Amino acid sequence: MEELLYSFAPITLDEMSGVKLMNRTDTKFVTSMPMLIRLLEMAQGDYYAQEIDGERNMLYDTTYFDTRDYDMYKEHQHGHANRQKIRFRTYVSSHLQFMEVKTKNNHGRTKKKRIEVEDMNLDDQQKREFLAKTLRFDADTLIPHMHNYFRRITLVNKAKTERLTIDTALQFNNVQTHTNKDMGPLVIIELKRDGMAFSPVLEMLRTLHIHPHGFSKYCMGAAMTNSHLPINRFKQKLRDVELILNKE
Repeated sequence: MEELLYSFAPITLDEMSGVKLMNRTDTKFVTSMPMLIRLLEMAQGDYYAQEIDGERNMLYDTTYFDTRDYDMYKEHQHGHANRQKIRFRTYVSSHLQFMEVKTKNNHGRTKKKRIEVEDMNLDDQQKREFLAKTLRFDADTLIPHMHNYFRRITLVNKAKTERLTIDTALQFNNVQTHTNKDMGPLVIIELKRDGMAFSPVLEMLRTLHIHPHGFSKYCMGAAMTNSHLPINRFKQKLRDVELILNKE
């Protein structure tokens, strides 16, 4: 895959800053590594690959926090339209770490706010002020729950109206249960595009029979590594993932 990835024309972070996507829609897809190889072969002529210091497949390190009672997980599991997540994400190659709050509203739009941090200590003033403005949960109730690693490829279409993130080599570690889960060949693709602008990759995905499929890394990871959590709403998605894992 690395050789195929380097056949794409590169795009830098500065060049990507012009891809604003102000009226953004996000769509996720779940597939396997063999299908990803076929998709990359089809996409070479229509997309740039993000490159930072010669690297195109970046390592991400993320820790999700939740309340002691898993309130954020339960909001998602019960299908609440207005919900939030908080995470610390480290971009391993650049040694940058951010605390991020994602808020999804009842129109399906997701807003992300973040600040750069040096650690995950929630006691310092900067983090508490940020959380007071962005999170509707009390900072004193938050503890780390789910840790994950994955590698991310970012593609940008030649018209610069969309970004495609491709996550592979996903691993979960549940901080509370100490249970690990290696997701092996699973691939998570997210298409972020400007409104209803033409997307070259959508036709490629249809050709490969890769269909839209929600996948929250926090919720799915928690559901697979903590047997005490309710999973009713996630049962079909969990079955779909197991089919991909067992097919390889």
